[in-house]
Amino acid sequence: MNSPRVRLRADIEAMAPYRQGKPAAADAFKLSSNENPFEPLPAVLAAIAGATVNRYPDASAAELRGRLAEKYSVTPEQIHVGSGSVALLAQFIAAAASPGDEVMYSWRSFEAYPNLVTVAGATSVTVPNTADHRHDLPAMAAAVTDKTRVILVCSPNNPTGAIVTLDEFERFMALVPSTVLVLLDEAYIEFVSDPSAVRGIPLLTTYPNLVVLRTFSKAYGLAGLRVGYAIGAEYLMDAARAAAIPLSVIDHAQRAAIASLDYEDELFDRVAQISELRDSLWQALREQGWDIPRPHGNFLWLPTGADTAMAAAVFARNGIVVRALGDGVRVSVGESAAVDKLLTSSAEVVHNLRTGAARATLD
Repeated sequence: MNSPRVRLRADIEAMAPYRQGKPAAADAFKLSSNENPFEPLPAVLAAIAGATVNRYPDASAAELRGRLAEKYSVTPEQIHVGSGSVALLAQFIAAAASPGDEVMYSWRSFEAYPNLVTVAGATSVTVPNTADHRHDLPAMAAAVTDKTRVILVCSPNNPTGAIVTLDEFERFMALVPSTVLVLLDEAYIEFVSDPSAVRGIPLLTTYPNLVVLRTFSKAYGLAGLRVGYAIGAEYLMDAARAAAIPLSVIDHAQRAAIASLDYEDELFDRVAQISELRDSLWQALREQGWDIPRPHGNFLWLPTGADTAMAAAVFARNGIVVRALGDGVRVSVGESAAVDKLLTSSAEVVHNLRTGAARATLD
């Protein structure tokens, strides 16, 4: 006789778990997770080698927070370090929103947002992207209610790559009540060269309800170590610290992040190379006939709609693992050696779309 099932929250049981980008075969390129393709710098590897394993890490990440405070001219108390920016998002949402409250974000945006809101017991309110795949900030401001507790703004937006400009963000913040927490997710900000893009840290003194989230995963190439940080008012950082799992940022991650700050010039040279390749890929895809938004992160967005499964299958068959997200395909900018396979795949997808061969491709 089978025992009765454990009673779980219905909303959690109905929620699809986060699915990591698929691994790549030996002869394929994994372009599904927006990872930095460069190997770590020798100085970063040396810092990791000196990490402590048999002792707990510094729970406050004091040395790293001190370095970041110096870099951004804030106090260490205004900085909170977490195991990646997604962990920080979870902490701030949990600190500000509970059952009956609303968390708003643009859609499509980062695929983890809906799950983070559900786990907190809050309700997601999504505002559709504009036709050119950008945040519709006026519509988001108009959707604020007495139940709104948190608003997530992602710039550059993952997965569409579009930026929020400084002008439109300031107009937006002027309309948002000061009692609503605004989380500006800048996980890919280091790849942005557009001078009109919002950069949140200089705005913190103007908007006390703003928190800026950043990560060492992308530009700094530390995705496997999970370390990110938030900057904002001290009491907001304390609230996130209270909601955090203690000791979750390991010593290896803290040491690697500090070493990365020491060698930013070398790392940002790599960022420039990735950005240059991204822009050349964007131009090549447009020449193939793709109508895609200008990318500002380390990835490109192909809005394939109902033909997304076909597109992902074509890429996979040609040795390119992409991220299929229901209404489109996100392709990371990886090794330069992947370019030929990527463009061969994308050209085949365009051909299938134009000739109506999408269904046959899946058979």
